[in-house]
Amino acid sequence: MALLAVQQLTKRFAGVTAVSDVSFEIAPGEILGLIGPNGAGKSTLFALLSGMLAPTRGRILFDGTNVTRWAPHRRCRHGLVQTFQLAQAFPDLTVEQNVRVGALFGRGLGRKDDATAVSVEEVLRLTHLYDRRDARSNELTLAGRKRLEVARALAAAPRLLLLDEVMAGLNPTELAEIVEIIRRIHARGITLLVTEHVVESLFQLIHRVVVLHHGQLLFNGDVRAASEDPAVLEAYLGQSTPPEPTAA
Repeated sequence: MALLAVQQLTKRFAGVTAVSDVSFEIAPGEILGLIGPNGAGKSTLFALLSGMLAPTRGRILFDGTNVTRWAPHRRCRHGLVQTFQLAQAFPDLTVEQNVRVGALFGRGLGRKDDATAVSVEEVLRLTHLYDRRDARSNELTLAGRKRLEVARALAAAPRLLLLDEVMAGLNPTELAEIVEIIRRIHARGITLLVTEHVVESLFQLIHRVVVLHHGQLLFNGDVRAASEDPAVLEAYLGQSTPPEPTAA
């Protein structure tokens, strides 16, 4: 059974259709990529999945349960957790305190019956923030704030983690670091949905890719096939030579 099943999901804003009849599934243990040009509907789709927006029609099933009308905090406590593109931690709290706040809205830390749950110390070490645990979050670099956003979500003990452009604005060294962190998170048994504009780094991670264009599902399948598909190249990549995908 799919961990997440999106069925004919549609969202309209005052006559403008941002997401139109989108359907796809994510298997347990999978890393699924979500790409598309600006305005394709990626952010709206993430907001629908996390519960920040209610769909006009369609259904969202998480582990077989219809969560379409659930509030974000309820989805989070069920294991469906999102990071946000604009990393905004509590500026007057330390890094460690921010991570503990994340745990309050999730399924709790260190649960013995949960293979994906981790301690605060484990979260900090996994995201390379342990040495900065006593610093205030507003003292971190952009890369540090991105990792803290991931750490807060990881503290919520997700079963499915939605990563929203955690690579944006990073230099090559920082990109390599966050890619390795994502791999380590996945190795803990956490399923991932990752949306990114940094396609070359994204393709190093994912097993399969979904492509949105004008709010509609343009492609759903193998990474290499996507990188060679003429419609995907025209709509998003904007290049005649596709990026070389690397095995996840």
